[in-house]
Amino acid sequence: MSRPRILVVDDHAANLKLISFVLQARGFDVLVAQDADEARAVLERELPALILMDVQLPRVDGLTLTRSLRADERFAHVPIVAVTAYAMASDRCAALEAGCTAFVAKPIETRALGALVRRLVEGGAP
Repeated sequence: MSRPRILVVDDHAANLKLISFVLQARGFDVLVAQDADEARAVLERELPALILMDVQLPRVDGLTLTRSLRADERFAHVPIVAVTAYAMASDRCAALEAGCTAFVAKPIETRALGALVRRLVEGGAP
């Protein structure tokens, strides 16, 4: 039985390492990208079960990348979870308006993140 693949897009190596560890411990395979260009390259080869998207990426921010992915029918159904240090209500609204399925604030609560990813991959509500 194959393990669901999760794409983690974050420009900070420490965040990639932490999130990858949490997801792998929950039974997921993890793909990583540090910016929009790397994410697009991964997405040309793989269709992940879910994308964890850092909002603050270099060059092309995570919300802009999310909008472009939502406009592509290949990725329209893939849950995208915004991950950001900006946790104001307006930030949550901006992420949801851009097409994100859910919103996670940093610092990340590892148990909550794992549970959210599992629920979304299994087709549940955020």
